[in-house]
Amino acid sequence: MEDGESQLLSDEEQTPEPFLSSLDIFLFSLIAGLLIYWFFFRKKPEPVPEIKPFTPVTPQIRETSFIEKMKKTNRNIVVFYGSQTGTAEEFANRLAKDAQRYGMKGMAADPEEYDMSELSRLKEIPNSMAVFCMATYGEGDPTDNAQEFYDWMQGTDDDLEGVNFAVFALGNKTYEHFNATGKYTDKRLAELGGNRVFDLGLGDDDSNLEDDFISWKEQFWPAVCEFFGVEATGEDSSIRQFELVVHNDINMNEVYTGEMGRLKSFQTQKPPFDSKNPFLATVTGNRRLNEGGNRHLMHIELDITDSKIRYDSGDHVAVYPTNDAAVVNRIGERLGVDLDTVISLKNLDEESNKKHPFPCPTTYRTALTHYLDINNTPRTNVLYELAQYASDPQEQENMRKMASASTEGKALYQSWVLDSQRNILAILEDLPSLNPPIDHLCELLPRLQARYYSIASSSKVYPTSIHICAVVIEYATKTERVFKGVATNWLKNKEVTDNGHKHTVPMYVRRSQFRLPFKPSNPVIMIGPGTGIAPFMGFIQERAWQKEQGKEVGETILYFGCRHKNEDFLYRQELEEFEREGVLTQLNVAFSRDQEHKIYVQHLLKKNKEQLWKLIHSNNAHIYVCGDARNMARDVHTAFYDIAEEVGGLTHTQAVDYFKKLMTKGRYSQDVWS
Repeated sequence: MEDGESQLLSDEEQTPEPFLSSLDIFLFSLIAGLLIYWFFFRKKPEPVPEIKPFTPVTPQIRETSFIEKMKKTNRNIVVFYGSQTGTAEEFANRLAKDAQRYGMKGMAADPEEYDMSELSRLKEIPNSMAVFCMATYGEGDPTDNAQEFYDWMQGTDDDLEGVNFAVFALGNKTYEHFNATGKYTDKRLAELGGNRVFDLGLGDDDSNLEDDFISWKEQFWPAVCEFFGVEATGEDSSIRQFELVVHNDINMNEVYTGEMGRLKSFQTQKPPFDSKNPFLATVTGNRRLNEGGNRHLMHIELDITDSKIRYDSGDHVAVYPTNDAAVVNRIGERLGVDLDTVISLKNLDEESNKKHPFPCPTTYRTALTHYLDINNTPRTNVLYELAQYASDPQEQENMRKMASASTEGKALYQSWVLDSQRNILAILEDLPSLNPPIDHLCELLPRLQARYYSIASSSKVYPTSIHICAVVIEYATKTERVFKGVATNWLKNKEVTDNGHKHTVPMYVRRSQFRLPFKPSNPVIMIGPGTGIAPFMGFIQERAWQKEQGKEVGETILYFGCRHKNEDFLYRQELEEFEREGVLTQLNVAFSRDQEHKIYVQHLLKKNKEQLWKLIHSNNAHIYVCGDARNMARDVHTAFYDIAEEVGGLTHTQAVDYFKKLMTKGRYSQDVWS
């Protein structure tokens, strides 16, 4: 041990003192390790982005001032439209286009897109006027797109002195409130101080709406010219609104294939679903309801699972049909065009909100199949514009004559087009020299509209399914052609198969005021012959559900009518079962043709007049009528007037007032069509 220590001491004595001590080396290593960690292993800080000066980007905002737009584009005529099915919009576009022929410049405008409180500013524009093409919808209501304007008129006290206006109303005289919206618009604008340039026009779709419009228009423009001291330019030549763009090299993923709004919306469905974004509902039921006869009455079931669509009994389902492929092909063959050409129709007016007449780019085939009405008789403006393409002078003269306001022209249009029910294909076939460019034809044809059906189910019983009850339209015309209703024939062919292919229907729900009483204990009297039974199937299902929930349910009485008991007694088994279960208090059925003299629902009403008057007058019963407006609804009205007079002791005037008050209170509701 001592020897070792001596040796160590000896070595230390012999070794010079080191430059760095052990402690220094330790500290140096520690610092070096920390530096290595710092540079190679630490988490890198997020790079700090360079902050550049902010340059605000002005978003493209749709012009809501029609006054500023008119000033910017040198317009002096604005034609507003309240339209539910597209006709009022079509008339507005025609008037705006006509303005050019009278040395003026017009624009058609949707009141929903503009600030209508600016109407009083119209006088800022020299020689200006506003025209209103206003349709009446439902029970005297404004159309959806005119509701805000209607509300504004009711609430405003703006001074419209110096504002020139004219109104053309679109309605149907079979309805109780004929042209109510147009009449109110004309009256209210005058009350606010507006200057009526020309008398209110009343269009009647029950007679000949096109004739009414042409007659009004032929007197309207001369009155406008006289008022402003201008003369017609004499330009009667065709004025194109859209130009054709052919896409020879385009990605087909950018081409519309039938969508109503968003491209590829049918491939990637996103709620909420509405008129611009319909839901593709799978057809899960399709059966014939009638057991005989030459008609086809059908029950369709649509699956709305996962759509988040909600509905109530009495609502309407809107479906977007497609035209018959055979008719589309024949139009293409007649005009000698490739229907699969990809095109766009681009508005020549760059300031217009309506960039295209239908979703573009698309093909002629898609346009004629999904977007354009090729089945109904074309209006006179279509004949007028197409006449220039007839090489035969006689055919051209007849087309122009039918588009005129002359007595002879109107009679020819009535007999050759309307009475003979010639659609555009029939006209092309029967006028061999007529060869219009297909793009101009597509510009002129109106849009194919959604079809509305009263929902035949209750969401309380069928929360994920909507039922439709409809009759297939098909009959021979005077030209020995077969007229087929677009939507009903299309629905009829949507069969449920086991081969894996599922048929779908683009649809959405439109709310209605046709509602069961808030109190289930209130009695209900339902009158619905034929397919008018539809909403009452939902009502009865709901009353059955209410009973199951333990609620007190009042008397539920149905008056149904059909031709033959063993042929077209719709939903017979279901209705008789509801009666056995006590859900239906009374099932009254009029079989019109099972005996010598015809029996209709109004006859059965009169037969039970004492009971009905007691329910209505003493028990707060609610009355519902669904079906034909032209005859049935009127006859039912008359039957109730007679009951009030015979049992209630009222005079005829008192009876009419009595039921008008019931309507005002929501105790007499109608869902009728003509």
